[in-house]
Amino acid sequence: MAKKAVLIGCNYPGTKIELRGCINDARRMHDCLIERYGFSDDDIAVLIDTDNSCIQPTGKNIRSAIKKMVRSAEPGDVLFVHYSGHGTRLPAETGDADDTGYDECIVPSDMNLIIDEDFREFVKEVPRGCRITIVADSCHSGGLIRDAKEQIGDSTNTKVQEQGRHHQDSSSSFGFRRFLLETMEEAIESRGIHIPSAFRHSRRRRHEEEDNEEEEEDEEERDMEDGIVKNRSLPLSTLIEMLKQKTGKDDIDVGKLRLTLFDIFKEDASPKVKKFIKFVFNKLQHHGGGESEEQEGGLLGMVGSLALKFLKHKLHENEGYAEPAMETHVDNNQEVYAGGRTDSVVDGGILMSGCQSDQKSADASPSGNSAKAYGAFSNAIQIIIQETDAQVTNQELVLKARKLLKSQGFAQEPGLYCSDHHLYQTFVC
Repeated sequence: MAKKAVLIGCNYPGTKIELRGCINDARRMHDCLIERYGFSDDDIAVLIDTDNSCIQPTGKNIRSAIKKMVRSAEPGDVLFVHYSGHGTRLPAETGDADDTGYDECIVPSDMNLIIDEDFREFVKEVPRGCRITIVADSCHSGGLIRDAKEQIGDSTNTKVQEQGRHHQDSSSSFGFRRFLLETMEEAIESRGIHIPSAFRHSRRRRHEEEDNEEEEEDEEERDMEDGIVKNRSLPLSTLIEMLKQKTGKDDIDVGKLRLTLFDIFKEDASPKVKKFIKFVFNKLQHHGGGESEEQEGGLLGMVGSLALKFLKHKLHENEGYAEPAMETHVDNNQEVYAGGRTDSVVDGGILMSGCQSDQKSADASPSGNSAKAYGAFSNAIQIIIQETDAQVTNQELVLKARKLLKSQGFAQEPGLYCSDHHLYQTFVC
């Protein structure tokens, strides 16, 4: 039986989204796997962005490392992935009525987002009889393995499901009205215009009373008695700003995020992003590309029309522009929609998320000391492993972590996603 791991830490040094504890999380888990679980250093790939001698945690490198591990696995092997870094959510862009949710993502060092469906595909390739555990210490990490069964948490349970059913008649968290309001806010802020918190709070009271969200208290960084705490969430407005800096282009907007990611990374972009490009391209080809602005709005919606115009312009410059996307297989539109679910359930993997899909995970620096910084969830895991001498089940670990984080003053609620038979198995192996 082989034991293999991919450990990823993104501190984003020198950027406005810099974190302090992610590299420490990766290093602590590296030592833990060797000392507690019998892993060999040769079978652990470490991707961090603070040491140029290490493999950099770019989107391409992360995908390559996980794919290499999965494809080399044999029945009986133990596979493990730990990610510490920023998380974000991409909202719907097609404008179709069914596209009303979000795609949860992790944020590699180069902003080449890895989407929840990508993790689903990683897990699907794991050989039968082989176990893969994924720990995601990032914001919006609940449900990061799309279609895995939620055992602990409420990211995909009744509340969210009810919101999904009522999105056309209400302003729930997956409603298109709320999506439009959020994209308008993000678009405004991406241009450097600040929206007063009073307006945000007033709008949320009107449209989100059932969610009871208190995001007006969610500062990016805050002082606590024992040090500095920063959340590991990448707002869309900040993502847009960083993509502008990366490309030197000032016309990036919320409705062009997936197109921009494809434009930058081409064949190295997320398969979900390439599926979106293919979707828009096919609509463009089907309708002949001769629509007026009003017709374009009806074709793909207010946001989707931005994508249509962007792609038309790129195709005019380069006829082969969409080729990397056209090679991507798409079974149905559901694979393209943000938040879209398939009929099949993924049961080969175990996901432990640092928080729910609508929550944020904490990056803590005790006494402001970066050398001792950590992710709140990653730190909780290490404490529990030490207290239990590594004899703890997946279910016990997440329940204990919830209790511990609450006692430490953190609001995040870790989640567990796996099939029933993985629930009582020992963590990692």
